[in-house]
Amino acid sequence: MKIIFESGIEVECQLYLDKCPRTIKALLSSLPIKSTVNLWGDEIYFHVPFSVGEENSKDVVEVGDVAYWPEGPSLCIFFGPTPISPSSDVIKPYSPVNVIGKILGDVRILKRVKDGEEVKIVE
Repeated sequence: MKIIFESGIEVECQLYLDKCPRTIKALLSSLPIKSTVNLWGDEIYFHVPFSVGEENSKDVVEVGDVAYWPEGPSLCIFFGPTPISPSSDVIKPYSPVNVIGKILGDVRILKRVKDGEEVKIVE
């Protein structure tokens, strides 16, 4: 899966088909998706046009994780701590998320993504 930002930044995501199959099926059947970036600390999140419940959800994630946030419903990309992370070493989402994959390559490029820019997800 590829995530393309209006600013020209593109990242690829390796999907974990075995960890959250219902979530990934809903995501893939909704592609392509266009949305608008929101920033929350070192997290990018954006609305998606599907809804599923928690599936092997986590309340702490790792750098580079791509997750579905059921409360949004949104897709989240974590590249550092959020405002509620207890330290710079712990990445804490607002509430539990379904981790569906990982960004391939250096996630530091995501620090250049701006709030409000358009984002596209394609296969």
